[in-house]
Amino acid sequence: MLKSRFAAGEKAINGWCAIPSAVTAEMIGRAGFDMVTVDLQHGLIDYPMALTMVQVLQGLPAPVLARVPWNEPGIIAKVLDAGFSGVICPMVNTEADARALVQASRYAPLGGRSFGPTRANMVHGAGYVKTANDQVLVMAMIETRQALDNLDAILAVEGIDGVYVGPSDLGLSLGYEPTLDPSAAEVLDAIAAIGRRAKAAGKVAGCHCGSPEMVRRVQGQGFDFGSLLTDVRIFANALSVQIAAYRKTEAATSKGY
Repeated sequence: MLKSRFAAGEKAINGWCAIPSAVTAEMIGRAGFDMVTVDLQHGLIDYPMALTMVQVLQGLPAPVLARVPWNEPGIIAKVLDAGFSGVICPMVNTEADARALVQASRYAPLGGRSFGPTRANMVHGAGYVKTANDQVLVMAMIETRQALDNLDAILAVEGIDGVYVGPSDLGLSLGYEPTLDPSAAEVLDAIAAIGRRAKAAGKVAGCHCGSPEMVRRVQGQGFDFGSLLTDVRIFANALSVQIAAYRKTEAATSKGY
């Protein structure tokens, strides 16, 4: 379980699925990531495809989270009922937003999640309703100046397990170009501060990262896990490298004539 892993001080690298395909999800799941997230927000994935992908991924060792499209109880309940091990929720900017996320993702008495774990019972066992509040990882995304201002209040909400940094939106909110690998000192300082304050509050901290080096850097700052790019970005980068290598070889061959 991810919660016990992080409580033991272990670090993780997270794979990110944005392509709506069980095949590419399986490739990500077999690549060696410690955990995997299926992205229903900015990914091209709808709920039926997310269900298919989690069915494939849960045959592999890495736990599977869902990033939901928004802080909306319907979709949060559906992905958890489908058997996802946790949720990453975007744009949690206030204590009220954090409380709404807990209300949607936790069973009573902590929250108000409706009971109907159709697939979760099969995956996590018939006693799921008694263990779900302890098992499910609930992560609030911190990605705006407003969220930064309210960070301590968000972290203090019972039922929030941790926070997840979206560097692109955070940078944009702070007045910089959106990027997964920021260089602006203000953005880097904000990311590091989020990690420190989360750990001081005894909460899990995760961050989306634009390079393996950034994953290592944020882990060194106390983050429990970093997400490496997305499957789309990794695939596009690999294509660019291969095509560039071909063009270089083509140019060298042409000069030989």
